[in-house]
Amino acid sequence: MAYVESAAVLYLRTIYGGIDPVGPRHTPFHPLPDFIWIEIGREVATLLMLASVGFLAARTLPGRLGAFALAMGLWDIFYYVFLWLFAGWPASLFDQDVLFLIPLPWWGPVVSPALLAALMVATGAAAMAREFGDGVPKLGRADCIAILAGAALCLLAFMAGAVLTLPSGLDVAYDTRGGGPFPWPLFLLGLGIASSGLVHAITRAAR
Repeated sequence: MAYVESAAVLYLRTIYGGIDPVGPRHTPFHPLPDFIWIEIGREVATLLMLASVGFLAARTLPGRLGAFALAMGLWDIFYYVFLWLFAGWPASLFDQDVLFLIPLPWWGPVVSPALLAALMVATGAAAMAREFGDGVPKLGRADCIAILAGAALCLLAFMAGAVLTLPSGLDVAYDTRGGGPFPWPLFLLGLGIASSGLVHAITRAAR
């Protein structure tokens, strides 16, 4: 699926101005034409597909959520691997990219979603290990809150530009483009909180 996703994005971006969404050749990012709703629908379809993988891969809700996180993290990482193989982009892990459009556009350097995806893979793998009886205990409430709160801060960092312009209208929020300073302190805080919850849960299992 990562191959299919990267191929579709390569076609779209090539047609509309270039693979780099903030490069000098790229036309202004403006997701208001009719095709953008098809693109949002494609994102929804991708989430449904990943959710189906999670549902079929486990028996319990935590296991299914873990399988979903594992699949989504791997999909996100290999999406960029295939884009790089196809087009040589991103040239740097700090190249800006539009990451998602639901509920508002997500922007950030490529390394940021890759780091979050790696955390999702680790969290999902831990949940799946517990599902298959590998000695990982049930996720504690504090650990769960830490992981969810940290992930929420990361998502807020991705959507910060759109959120700040939202009072001016949804159109303005969707017109917000990347290229400005990424809120690294907010993102790293969220990543650190989520990682601490995961590490605490795993080390608790090892005791």
